[in-house]
Parts: sequence; structure tokens; C-alpha cells
Amino acid sequence: MTDRGADGSTERAFYRARAAWLEARVADLAVVMEDAGPQLYKLLPTDLGAGRLVAAVAVARLAADEARAQPVAESAGWLERLTPAGHLHDLEGAVRELRSRIAWCGEPALWSWNARGWEEMLLWWWRRKQPRTEDQARDFAGWRARWSADIPWNGEIDRPEQAPHAHGRELVTPVEFLAGEPEPLRLLAQAVLNGSDTAAAVQDSVLLREEHLQGAGHLEWLAEQQARVEQLEAWRRRQQEGGSEATRAFLAELSEAGKRYMSLVLQPVIDALSACERALLADSRHGARRSAADYLEAFLDSQEQPGEEGWDDRRLSADVQRLAQEHSRQGEVTWHDMSGTVPVWYHVVTSREERAAALAYSGKPTPSVVRVMTGEETPSDAFGLFDDPWAETEEWYPEPGIEVSYGPDSAADLCALLAVCQLGQARLEFLIPQADGDFRQLRSLRTHIRSDDAVAWRRWALGRLAELVPEPEDLAEALAEEQGGDGTDDGEEWNDWGLAVPRPRPGGGPAPEPPASEPASARRTSDRGLPEALLEKVRALLRKAESPAAGEPEARAYLAKATELMAKYGIEQAMLDDAADQAGPVDRIVEVCPPYVKEVRRLLSWISHEMRCRSVYPGGKANKHRVHLFGFEADIQAAEVLFASLRLQMLDGADRADRLHRPAGEDARAYKRSWMLGFIREVAARVGAAQQAAKTDAEREAEPGAGQETGARSVALVLADRTHVVESRLADKYPKVKKQSPTKFKGTGYRQGVADGRYADIGSPAFGEGDWLA
Repeated sequence: MTDRGADGSTERAFYRARAAWLEARVADLAVVMEDAGPQLYKLLPTDLGAGRLVAAVAVARLAADEARAQPVAESAGWLERLTPAGHLHDLEGAVRELRSRIAWCGEPALWSWNARGWEEMLLWWWRRKQPRTEDQARDFAGWRARWSADIPWNGEIDRPEQAPHAHGRELVTPVEFLAGEPEPLRLLAQAVLNGSDTAAAVQDSVLLREEHLQGAGHLEWLAEQQARVEQLEAWRRRQQEGGSEATRAFLAELSEAGKRYMSLVLQPVIDALSACERALLADSRHGARRSAADYLEAFLDSQEQPGEEGWDDRRLSADVQRLAQEHSRQGEVTWHDMSGTVPVWYHVVTSREERAAALAYSGKPTPSVVRVMTGEETPSDAFGLFDDPWAETEEWYPEPGIEVSYGPDSAADLCALLAVCQLGQARLEFLIPQADGDFRQLRSLRTHIRSDDAVAWRRWALGRLAELVPEPEDLAEALAEEQGGDGTDDGEEWNDWGLAVPRPRPGGGPAPEPPASEPASARRTSDRGLPEALLEKVRALLRKAESPAAGEPEARAYLAKATELMAKYGIEQAMLDDAADQAGPVDRIVEVCPPYVKEVRRLLSWISHEMRCRSVYPGGKANKHRVHLFGFEADIQAAEVLFASLRLQMLDGADRADRLHRPAGEDARAYKRSWMLGFIREVAARVGAAQQAAKTDAEREAEPGAGQETGARSVALVLADRTHVVESRLADKYPKVKKQSPTKFKGTGYRQGVADGRYADIGSPAFGEGDWLA
């Protein structure tokens, strides 16, 4: 945003930038509501103004209900009052569905620690759009009844750009403000602020904060003016170090002039913004607060989020039941977890005294209910203390109470504590065991954290995180290592809105024609799988395809023949081998190399899955670049050869797409990662289709009348047997394998990756039999 609009008014430019940003964010949140809660979206009333704005307010209110630990029934209650003319048989079910998807939508405005601020601001923005009568009190009462929430009244939040008027000032830049200073001071300030070094430093500062400001032009303007004053002060400190006493006195006046601008112009505007906007502006700064947002975003990406049953107030979800049983068997009564973006402490009540105390607990912070352990010698109480004489004289909650341990060497614990501090509260779940071994919920309520405790714990957790995982992008791998293995990568992926992107199945892409029949001599196998001569032939074809001397048509032909042979003889081997063969399945560790290790691992996992193999990512620091493959020798070898070719194509294609198609201003790494995801999906679908076509062809050859014995086993049965044996071997090696956490992508390259994947070289009939045997 420029300093002044076309009409010369910084105030008007600020106002227009703010309005444009709010309308854009309303559209984003409305899309979340439409995609994640289509039933509720259709039910929203049409008599409350623009549908998009009503949808944005509704989804923000539901996210705030989650942060407040409101039962689903209460959310459904205010929705019923909001839509008196609408009807939905299972409104509570629709609310549960939407709340279960909020954490996946990738929208920071709906994270628990942001949701209430956005709820307030969107209600204010909706109010500004409504027609009024002369009776304002009646208007606000009607709006409050409709939304079942307090509607912000008129105030400075309506026009923060006019806040400096109270001090006799206007919203101007530092250069304009300092134009009224005495000439020597004014000339010096203008020279420093207009200097090229200052301009470059200011631009860098704003660019670093831009992502966290979510495209808010008015906040970027404020960040720019803050950066100008900071650069002016930095220049003053450098010059003052070696100056005379008179110089230092003069520079002190320059410093005071900058402080006056901050206090008389910028600070009144910031104070008049909504709480949400103030948080965005503060969190965008370098340091602990911004880093906290980075770590928490990566932490939420790697969390296994609960489904709809996780928000069922009538019973515990299956995940919580399982956790309670596991902890109970280990003799633990308290543990912490995340439910969506809400930190939760669970406590199993084991005595009648505890039950009575839990039922009597008011939800207000007390010294004897929850204590946070951080590995220090003595526990520290992270919660506010109320002056309750009764609590001081009588131990109303039996020892040991609820003690939650956050390990200083656990990235997961530190991120969970960081989430607690960001939200300023957490949910308490009191559980009681039943005779059949299951658990049920006794009470669900909130507990608060004092603001000074939240600041202290945030600083401590962030400092430890920075030591353990210096880069937030590496947090997912660190969490996987702590879990001791994160399982197979065959789960669903998720897009920006948290909606499942269906994984392509065989037949979803263009299928190559069935390969031609090969001579019987080429089908002879050894105990190890495919003949070495055939493998060498495939490798030679790939070397020719990748040779710089080969033209594009030749390279495509060589690669097509190599992949055709891999598909063909993987199936032929399945026909000839019995699942009970002594050779049996094997397993192999495959090392993958940077760059883009996560995407390369995913490519290997998906390709090998389509070629009848299974994969696991072993845990531990030494294994973060490794994939453990399970399968028959022939299948693993074929998968490795194809992977080597597709990896090069993927990395080269990502660079080419970045140069040709990435939108201006988008992060290159984010674009490439999303492109690779689309590419991997498409080539995996095509490989699966090729395998299916080869299997169909082999089944046809094995039918009676095609020169085969009538008792021959079908290819489908042989492959089913082999798959069962492979999965049994994997289960023996990794009895507690965990499914890979879904991955969100932010870039816009996904569709281009799918398009380019359609033309990737995975093989198709291009040679006759005599061509490669010659």
C-alpha cells in the first residue's frame, strides 16, 4: 500500500486497504464453511445480508466454541436460533462434522488461539453491513438474540485510522511527521529515512513479516512505518558510539522525535485495531512470537486429528478410549494430548474422593488441581491462584492431584505446552473406568493460565524447541523419530481446506496397451527372482535413456521399453512363483538423498505400493533418509529401477514448472512441493494402471485354451497370496506400525504437477521383440 491514495489521503488509503483485506478474508473463511460443512452452509439464513459474510461469521463462531470447550449441543442450539426457518434432522452431527475438519482447513484464523479474536472482528464487520433504525439499543438486542453473542458496539475499532486525531495529529509517515521539527533535525531525519540503505532494510523487514500479516495491506503499512523508525534509531545508535558530547545530545533529540511519532501517530492506530489485528501485527515480528506460530503450524500439520466422533459429547472417542486403556495398564493416570487445535489434559479418576473433588471443581484456576512438570527439580504451578481461604486450610483435592509432565527434550511435549500458552487455557477431561474395562467421561471443562505464566512458559518452551529443532520445517521428522516409526505412507493427503484429495487408483490415468508376449526363455527365473541378465538389460536401457547423447525420441523409446519389461516380468514372476516358495518375501533398506527428502520418500513408497511392495519409514535420527521396503525380490528390484528414473524426472520437472508456471510472489519451495505431490499422484496412478493391464493380459494368457494347464492358479490369487505374505512379514518386523500423518500443501502447483505427470515416462509399448534382443 502506498503512503497516500490517489486523493492524497493516507487515512483513506488505510481505510480502503483494511476493507479490501477483510472482504478477502471473509471470502476465504466462507469457502472453508462451504467445503468443510456443506450441510450447514446450505442452511444459513438469507435475511442477514451477504451469504459469504454470514458463513464466515458462523465458521468463526464454531471455531471459537471449540476453543471455549463448548459442547456440540450448545453450538447446535445457537445455530437453530440463527436459522429459525431452516431445518436439518441431524444438526448436531453436522456441527461435529465441521468441527472435526476445522483443524485440517489450514486456516490460521480458525486455530483455537486465534478463533475468538476473529469471531469478534467478523461480528463487528457483519454489524457494519446491517441497516439500522433510530433505536440502536433495540438493533443490538435483536442482533444479539439472532447470533446468541455480544455484538461489538461503535468505537475506535470502526475507524482506527482516525485515532491520532485525538492527539491533534493525522496518520502520516515519519518523513511527514518530522517535517515539523527544527531544520537541522528535519534535514538529518529525511536524509536517513530516504537513504537507499534504509529503504532496502525496511523492504527486507516488511517482506519477512508479510506472510504472517496474511495479505493485510493496512497492517503492512504499519509494519513499514515501524521499520522506518527502527532503522532511524539503529542509525542513531551507530553514529552515537564515537561522537562528541554535543553530537550525542543532538542525536538524542532525533531519537526522541522518533519516539514521539510512534506514541502520537502509530500507537493510537494500533490500539484502536481489533484484538485480532493487533495479534497479527505483533506476531509478525521476529523473535519468540513469530517462531511460536511457525512451530505450531508444523506441529498441527503432523498431528493425527480426531474424526467426527472426537466431538461426540455423549461418549468418548475410540482414540481416547485406547489412550486411557494404555495409560491405565502402565499405571499412569494423567497425560496430555491435542484435540484438533485445543490442548487437552486427561485424568483418570481412581477414588471416590477424587470423583467428588472433580465434580466440585468449578473450572477456576486453583493451586491443587493441575501442576505442570518440566523436568525441573520442583514442579511449578502454571495457573493463576485465587484467594480462597477454604482452599488454603483444607486439601480439597487428594494428592497427588493432576501433574502433567512436559519433557524438556521432547519436541511433541514442548509444542503441546506452546499451544497451551498461546491459547491461554486448556481443556480438562475427567475419566472414570467402568466394570467392562472401558472408560466414560465424568466432566469436561476448562482451566485458565495467568498471562504472565503463559509468557514465561512460551519463552521456555520456545527456547528448548529452538535447541532441539532449529528449523520448524524439520519438526515433523523430529516428532516421527520420537514416536519410533511413523508407518506406511499410504494414507490420504489433504489440501489447503483440509478436505481429502482422493488417492488415484489403478485405471485412473491413461493406461498403456498390454505389453507384447515375451519368449519363454526370458521368463525363466531363479530363487532370487528376476534373471540378472534381464535386470542388466533394463539397466542398460535406462542408461541409454539418461545419456546426454540420446535425443528426446530415443530416450523416450529406451525408457518405454525398460518400464514395459519391468511391468511384464513382475507379473510373470507372480504367475510362476507360489506364495509358499522357499525364497519368500524379502526386505531392504533404501537410502534416499536430498533435496526434498520427504517428497522423494513419498514417491518411492507410492511406486513400490503399486508394484506389490509395502514400505515403512523407520524411526530414529539415523533413519530419517531411509525407507524400509518389503516385497518379493523381483518386485523390489523393479520398483527401485523405476524409482531411480522417476526421481530424476520429478526433480527436473519441479524446477522447470517453477520457472514457467509459479505465480509471482509465491514461495518457490511451497510451489515445488505441491507440484511434486500432484506429479506423484499421477505417475502412481499410471503405474498402477500399467500393472493392472499387465495382470489382465497375463490372466488372459493363463486361461484354458491359451496353452496353459486347466489347474493353473489365477494371477489374482497368486498376487493376493503374495500380498498377504508381504504384509505378514512387515507386521512381524513392525508390530506397531503407525499410519503416516496426512500432509497439507500450501503451494498452487498441484494441478500443474498432475498435468505434467500425465506425460512422465513410465513406459509404453515402443519396441518389437526383436529390437531389444538383437
